Amino acid sequence: MSAAPEIRIRNARTGDVLRMVELMEPLVARRILLGKDLVDLYAAVPEFLVAEDAEGALVGYGAVHVMWEQLGEVRTLGVSEDWLGRGVGHRLLTALETRAAELGLTQLFCLTFETDFFGRHGFEELGEDAELIAVDVYAELLRSNDEGVAEFLDLARVKPNTLGNTRMLKRL
Repeated sequence: MSAAPEIRIRNARTGDVLRMVELMEPLVARRILLGKDLVDLYAAVPEFLVAEDAEGALVGYGAVHVMWEQLGEVRTLGVSEDWLGRGVGHRLLTALETRAAELGLTQLFCLTFETDFFGRHGFEELGEDAELIAVDVYAELLRSNDEGVAEFLDLARVKPNTLGNTRMLKRL
């Protein structure tokens, strides 16, 4: 795998959203990513980083979402099919981990089919009975309307959308 030196990682801008959607479409069609509404993507722009090639074309994207004081989630990480295997995902995930640490997070969660990729980056699978948070924090998180929080808590109401996905966690 090359280090993709021609790739630049930067903060996402609102003008990147439609290209991100284009890049997401094949992954959504293959049920690797859950589709996102445009309104949600625009609202989440500050959470996203993007990867662009030497010409400035967007070739990857990913977000880190704060869930609690020390807990965040890597969300919607994807790379253009033309750039797979060239280190773009690695560079994005590394940058997202740096951003998470700068925010004060010490744990990163993801829900993924790409267990090998995340495993190579230090994420470990969570068992069904994993106790990751204190009971009082769990009670607070239950109040959230965020689907990612529900996925982290492994709530029954999100099971139809997450069948086959693996919950993984990394301690930073």
